[in-house]
Amino acid sequence: MISILIPVYNYNALPLVLELHKQCSECNLEYEIICQDDASNVFLAENSEINSLDNCYFSSNETNLGRGKNINKMSRKSKYSWQLILDCDTFPQSTDFIKNYLLEVQKSNNPIIFGGILYEQNKPKKDHLLRWIYGHKRESLSVEKRKKKPNSRALSSNLLLKKKLFSQYPFDENITQYGYEDLCFMTTLEANNIKVTHIENPVFHLNLETSNLFLNKTKTALENLVYIVNFKKIDLKDSKIITVYSLLKKLKLIHFTAYFFNLFEDKITAQLISDKPSLLLFDLYKLGHFCRLQTKH
Repeated sequence: MISILIPVYNYNALPLVLELHKQCSECNLEYEIICQDDASNVFLAENSEINSLDNCYFSSNETNLGRGKNINKMSRKSKYSWQLILDCDTFPQSTDFIKNYLLEVQKSNNPIIFGGILYEQNKPKKDHLLRWIYGHKRESLSVEKRKKKPNSRALSSNLLLKKKLFSQYPFDENITQYGYEDLCFMTTLEANNIKVTHIENPVFHLNLETSNLFLNKTKTALENLVYIVNFKKIDLKDSKIITVYSLLKKLKLIHFTAYFFNLFEDKITAQLISDKPSLLLFDLYKLGHFCRLQTKH
């Protein structure tokens, strides 16, 4: 009945798989857990132990495909009508995590369901604060807040959907680097009048990057956003960055914004990796770097 798809990269997914295997077995349902490493080079021995569990499979890609393409590949391998996409660095809050999703499927006819994301309450070390604060403020939202903008506030790190739906609307395989594959995917669903259902069935996001790494990954993600925008994959309303960028473009202020960002990037970065990072400055950081990227196109 359910295929659980876990894209893996530089992370030990075994603890997550053990918990899911236990919960699926207790629910007495047909299931498979497919884990696919995207050509990383650590934790391969630990993850290979997944193959010793019933209905659980671990394999590695020979070359790096990118998260979206990796999930698409797992989806094509899968055999059940429902698919649960989970990031490898998540862990269910509830021991009834699988059961909760099954109950939702039984009582409704919704083709796509998001259970939510949580972050630990304990404050991490200073050099991990930016990712933790961002997660708490921008990702760890109540069901009520998520329902107000159902597609733009859903993430594919804890997403249950019908295989038929995902086969029709897979991830954009031109996005091969980290970032914004969810935005593109959710926007496509919304454009086709498919609305995400939100329930309270969260997973904890466990693996916090350092603030420096998070900023570097953000820059990579913004390169994807340039592609998404320039090829008109989303509308202006789908991203605050794009909305503001479009206004700056009308006012002929793109080069000025990029110049301003070049002048103050080091100072902004210093604040973002400090013990009191500002999300407003982080938004300005993303806008400034996006404008800089666009001046090169």
